Amino acid sequence: MEQQGCMKCGHEEAGTKEIAVSGTGFSRFFDVQNNRFIVVYCKNCGYSEMYNAQVSGTSKVLDFFLGR
Repeated sequence: MEQQGCMKCGHEEAGTKEIAVSGTGFSRFFDVQNNRFIVVYCKNCGYSEMYNAQVSGTSKVLDFFLGR
């Protein structure tokens, strides 16, 4: 039987935030934030996972996080 909801607490409400971070080398030196990620977090316990924003869409990531 597959679990649905948060991996830690089973809660079924999640939120998303997008973050940008710098890489290494020149991008870090010049503070160029060219790496984008989607952070999905449980609204109950705060457990979170990061996904590459260039690869995944937000709706796909939410479904994956909640086990749908």
